[in-house]
Amino acid sequence: MDKKIHILPLNRIEGDLKIHLEIGDGVVSDVRSSGIMYRGFENIMTGRGPLDGLVITPRICGLCSTAHLKAAAKALDMICNVTVSDNAKRIRNITLIMEKLQSDIRHAFFLFMPEFTSPCYKGSPLFEEAVRRYEPLKGETVIQAIRETKKLLEIIAILGGQWPHSSFMVPGGTASVPSANHITQCRHLLRDFRKWYENRVLGCRIDRWLEVRSKSDMEVWFDECKAHQESDLGFYIRFAKEASLEKTGKGHGNFISFGSLDMPGSTDTLNMRNRIFPKSSASSKMFLPSGFYTSGRNGVPGRIRRFQQEKITEDMRYSWFNEDECAKHPFDGMTVPYASGSEGKKYSWVKAPRYNGLPAETGPLAEMIIAQHPLFTDILNSDGPNVFVRELARLVKAAVMIPVSELWLSETACSREDFFRNYGKIEEGEGYGLIEAARGALGHWVKIKRAKIEKYQIITPTTWNASPRDTDGIRGPWEEAIIGTEIRDIDNPVEVGHIIRSYDPCLVCAVHTICV
Repeated sequence: MDKKIHILPLNRIEGDLKIHLEIGDGVVSDVRSSGIMYRGFENIMTGRGPLDGLVITPRICGLCSTAHLKAAAKALDMICNVTVSDNAKRIRNITLIMEKLQSDIRHAFFLFMPEFTSPCYKGSPLFEEAVRRYEPLKGETVIQAIRETKKLLEIIAILGGQWPHSSFMVPGGTASVPSANHITQCRHLLRDFRKWYENRVLGCRIDRWLEVRSKSDMEVWFDECKAHQESDLGFYIRFAKEASLEKTGKGHGNFISFGSLDMPGSTDTLNMRNRIFPKSSASSKMFLPSGFYTSGRNGVPGRIRRFQQEKITEDMRYSWFNEDECAKHPFDGMTVPYASGSEGKKYSWVKAPRYNGLPAETGPLAEMIIAQHPLFTDILNSDGPNVFVRELARLVKAAVMIPVSELWLSETACSREDFFRNYGKIEEGEGYGLIEAARGALGHWVKIKRAKIEKYQIITPTTWNASPRDTDGIRGPWEEAIIGTEIRDIDNPVEVGHIIRSYDPCLVCAVHTICV
């Protein structure tokens, strides 16, 4: 017998989210994900000065303001046709990485892991340990993570003047020039965070973890010593296995990454794909490569395709906006709110982005898949996308990002190059800024006419992941991931919480202004 239930709100996420589930015989048969706030920043930007996006869009979100600032600055770099210096690239990259890492750690230990302390797990032999580690505001790891992630935010404040909502990135580079003392401070702060991350989260040196390149390697690593098993990563592997997280949250299996972290022309590091495959001849202007991965079908393996931003569209058939006859590219689309309150077709303030007509998951796992990281490629090929591997990618991303950040800080300290290049007047033009924020692919599309913003469209990572159905009735990524989930207790569907939180939802980025 079918029974409808409503989860409102889904707690421990950023913003307000309502999930409608239909459950038959203990299995989810249908789902609708509703972002219940109206987003209007695109309309706020219209008619303003070209540089206003550098001040206003970082206030879209208090968690990823550096990401929005960088996307806005990159769009203006394109419009001004200005080349950013290597030093400015490094500072932009470092601050973005710090914001992403603190968000990843806080999400894992403040939002995702506390689910392990749910009463439904009281019978687990790991329950008491989970409470000791992740009880909200009291757990050992929670308290430590608050203290340690502040060091990453301090790095952003030193290099950018403040966090959140800084505006130090401008067309042509950065408005701030860090001193030698500033760089030294940042290096010390990052060194301290690295020590904590290695000791508490990994239970080993970063170099050791980077040797893990397959599922079998991870099993060897886990069995290698007690420190690995008792680390937070080790505990996650233990608990996830008991909770069968590798069997839930599959979704469509498509992944998108815009690519991110512009490579300096002169640097001793390689982009991520070349770091993983040192003999590779592949080159990239970004440390994280861009691409679109299409899921394999009928025994045919998945494939990574070259990313082309012109293939992005937004569909509004099931969103509370005036819809066009067809999905449109952000340069052509509009954001005109519409909600009749009477029709049942539209059900979310989140739009439905599609790439070449397909829904796509974005985030740390997508970055690893597009970069062809062997561990995550192996897990994907073996088990398909799931909750376990999605959160694993977020937990261990710092192992890749910390070393390159240390190198770029060192290179900045030794360089005499400038941090800003004059961009002239901004009168006319169009451009876009595409990056990878903490939760995945973030894009700003901007048109300037007569020295004013004529159009500003933004697609955030959660807009990709939380999208509703499109014109063809195809569900968004996490809607699809929930379908078929077995629910043990319909009054406490913890399984749905695991799935959605594995995407690290940020509805305050996807939508704005509460709809009463």
